[in-house]
Amino acid sequence: MTFHIITIFPRIFDSYFNESIIKRAQAGGQAKIKIYNLRDWTTDRHKTVDDVPYGGGAGMVMKIEPLYKALKDITTPQIRGARGVKNQKIILLSAKGKRWTQQLAQKHSKLEDMVLICGRYEGVDERISKLIDEEISIGDYVLTGGEIGALAIVDSITRLIPGVLGNRESLKDESHTEPGVLEYPQYTRPEVFEIEGKKYRVPKVLLSGDHKKIEDWRKSKMKRIKK
Repeated sequence: MTFHIITIFPRIFDSYFNESIIKRAQAGGQAKIKIYNLRDWTTDRHKTVDDVPYGGGAGMVMKIEPLYKALKDITTPQIRGARGVKNQKIILLSAKGKRWTQQLAQKHSKLEDMVLICGRYEGVDERISKLIDEEISIGDYVLTGGEIGALAIVDSITRLIPGVLGNRESLKDESHTEPGVLEYPQYTRPEVFEIEGKKYRVPKVLLSGDHKKIEDWRKSKMKRIKK
């Protein structure tokens, strides 16, 4: 799968995408990540990507022209036709978008191509809605830009791509695999751990070797989120 990320701060992604599982996914060819500097599609000497909002108000708004040019160059076929491509999605990261979930990550992991636009400032010229497939938020709060959201989306999808995780069983019974259900508690060595004189032990059932009892215990400890 190929991720195309449009941003005005391309260096933000350097460290995270060059470590751990995502680094291995790129090296193994399961994922490709391409970062684009939106300023490369500006025409003035200041490389301007924002302007004051019509109607007045605080802050600045990202301009539509450089975004249109970037999308036209990045997506294939031409931008209008690209929206109809089955295995491609163009997504704007925005605080007013649809909430990103594990179920959406699973659905989008079947794509071949994803374009992520990182919004900034007070938002993006609303005419961007004519060029995108979805508007996505990673939570009910406001960030300074869409870069953290893009990182979260790429991470949550990449680990679902076959061959990325060393053991596919790692995806079984995870939190949110089933909507509203959280994973059971996990323990590892040492068997007994002491904190300020008090000993905390691993539950005996996990040491029993009885796989049926362990499975039943884990199911009993999975939590459902009340909505």
